[in-house]
Amino acid sequence: MKTTSPIQSNLLGYFLHPFSALRSHGQSNLLGYFVAGLLLVAPLGAQPDQAVQDAIMADALADASAHDFLTRLGDDFGGRLTGAPGNEGALHRTIEELKALGVEARLERFKMPGWVRGQDEVTMLAPLHRPLRVAALSYVQPHEPFEAEVVDIGQGRAEDIAALESPQGKIGLLAPHTSVPRGQYEAAALKAGMRGILWINRVDGGQLLARTGSFTGEPLKIPVYSVTQEEGNWMLRLLRRGQTVRLRMHTRSYCTEIETANIVATFPGRTADTVVVGAHFDSWDLGQGSTDNGLGVAQLYAVAKQLQAHAPQNLRTVELVWFNGEEQGLWGSRIHAPTLKDRPVAAMVNLDMVGFPLSVNALGFDALVPVLERFDASLGERKLRQGVANVNWFGSDHTPYQLEGIPSITFGAHIEPDKVRYYHDLADTIDKVDPRMIPESSATIAALTYFLANVEELPVRRYTRTEMKEIFLKAGLETRMRGVGLWPFDEISAP
Repeated sequence: MKTTSPIQSNLLGYFLHPFSALRSHGQSNLLGYFVAGLLLVAPLGAQPDQAVQDAIMADALADASAHDFLTRLGDDFGGRLTGAPGNEGALHRTIEELKALGVEARLERFKMPGWVRGQDEVTMLAPLHRPLRVAALSYVQPHEPFEAEVVDIGQGRAEDIAALESPQGKIGLLAPHTSVPRGQYEAAALKAGMRGILWINRVDGGQLLARTGSFTGEPLKIPVYSVTQEEGNWMLRLLRRGQTVRLRMHTRSYCTEIETANIVATFPGRTADTVVVGAHFDSWDLGQGSTDNGLGVAQLYAVAKQLQAHAPQNLRTVELVWFNGEEQGLWGSRIHAPTLKDRPVAAMVNLDMVGFPLSVNALGFDALVPVLERFDASLGERKLRQGVANVNWFGSDHTPYQLEGIPSITFGAHIEPDKVRYYHDLADTIDKVDPRMIPESSATIAALTYFLANVEELPVRRYTRTEMKEIFLKAGLETRMRGVGLWPFDEISAP
C-alpha cells in the first residue's frame, strides 16, 4: 500500500476539513465544498518542472543585475553595521529595488542590543611611540584613557593567565588561533585583574578582522581589540626578549539599544508549507561588506527576480529574509525563527558568503540528503563538483532555525583566498567580487529554491529538542555553543 507523502497528507487535511462542517451548514453546500476540495487536491502530482528550473538557471546565469545592485549598495552606503545610518539607508534602497522588480517586500522591525564604533585608540608608548592599527570588538564600553604594560596570555585559557607572574593591571596579548571561546578568555583576564586584551589577527598584510565580543549583547567588562598580525607579532618578539611593551588605550565606542529591521518578501504558495531562504544583510563597518555578506544580499535579490519572472506561485510558500544583526550575534534570525513556531516549515536555506557553489550541505539532517541528491542530479551539466555534503557547523543564521527544530541547508562554495581574506576588513569591497560569482551562484540557489518549493518528497516536520541536541553533539558543537551562551539543552538528559 502506498503511503501518503507529507504534501498529500497536508492537502488531504485541507480537502476533508470542509466536510466536517456539513453538520452545521447543511448539505446545500456539499457541491461547493467538493469542488474546493478537488482544487486543493489538484496539485498532488505537482513536482518541479525541469523546463522551469532550466529557464531559471539560464536567466540567472546571463543576468548581471544582482552584481550591479550590490555595487550600488556598497558604493552608496558603505558598510552596513546594524543600527548605523548606512544600514538603514541600504534597507530602504533594497526595498525600492525589489519593488522595481514587482516584488513586494516589507520591513519587520525589532530592537536589539546595539553598538556604535567611536574613535578608539591604542598607542604604543614603549619601546617606541606610535599608534597601532586596531579595531574594537563590538560591545566594548567607553572608558577613560589608561596606560599599562603588555603581557603574553597565549591561548587565553584560565590556566595560561593564572600562570603569569603578575597579570594584574596589564593588557593581555591573545594568540590569533586561540581555541578558547569568546567570553571565556575575557572572564579569565577579568578575574586576574587585567585591564584589556589585544587579539592578534590571524591574517597578515596589515588586516583587521572585525568581530563581535558577545553573542548575548552584554557589554564587555574590559576592552578587547583586534590588532594587526604584524604589530601583534612584533610585540610578542619584544616580550620574549625581555623588553617592556607599554600601551595607552582609550575606548570611545559604546553600547546602546537600537531599532533595526529584517526585510521579508513572501511568495504565497498553494499550501501553507514554507521554505525560508535567508542571508544576513548587515556587515561590519570597516569596508563595504561586499563579500560578507553582500554576496547573500545580492543572491536573495536574484532569487526574488527569478521567482517573480518564472515561478511566482509554487506548491509551498517561499519566504525570503534579509537578516540584520548577524555579525553581532545572529539577532535577526533569532528574532525571525521563533515567529515560525506555528507554521509548517519544510526547510531553511542559509546564504552566508556563498561563492562558486561546490556542494549543497544538509547540515546534519539525514532526511534531507536524498532530496538534495535528487536536486543535484537535476542540474545536469551543472551538477555540483562535490555533490551533497552533510556536515553541521555553528555561527550563522541557520543556527536559530535549527534550534527551532527546522531542517536547514547551506552551500559549500569557493572564493579565491586572496579575495576572501578581506571579509571583515576595510578591503571587503565590490572589486573583490568576481563578476561571474553572483550570476553563477544565484543560478544554483534560485534553482534549489524552486526545487524545494515544489518537490513532494521533502518532509515537513519539526525535530524535537532531543533530536537537535544529538545533531549538535554529533557535530562536536557543544563547547563552542556554550562558550557564546547558545546551548539550550541542559535540561535534556543523555539518551
